[in-house]
Amino acid sequence: MGFKDLVFLTNTDTTIGFVSQNYQQLSIIKNRLPNKHYIKAISSLKELKKSTRVSNIHKNRVRRAKKTTFIIKSKSYRIVKNKNHLLLLDRLKWAYTTSANLSGKEYDKEFAKNSCDVEISFKSSSNSSASKIYKLNNLRISRIR
Repeated sequence: MGFKDLVFLTNTDTTIGFVSQNYQQLSIIKNRLPNKHYIKAISSLKELKKSTRVSNIHKNRVRRAKKTTFIIKSKSYRIVKNKNHLLLLDRLKWAYTTSANLSGKEYDKEFAKNSCDVEISFKSSSNSSASKIYKLNNLRISRIR
């Protein structure tokens, strides 16, 4: 199993979550339907440009946003600015991210620890606030959450 296939348990920019480039492994751990999409956490705008094109109308909003997920062409992206979370993402460049719980269930510390390959913890506790979600198209923006 390579570094990019590992499932990390860590404080993300919004909650304690699983981070991995292997979405199939995340789906198995979370007992989640395979057709549901994950948020793709990325380390910079440069990485976002490799995945999708952001309309000129929305570029400043995406660049300045904190704890915000953007749905662009049915895929979800969040540029991470949290310095601790970036330590991992700088090495991976991007990763799928999800909360560290079974799909539809509350967070269980033992489940999370037993389900990951690598646990990364930081002294500061993570905010438990969910990210804002906006859906972008070429001209409009819609708030989802």
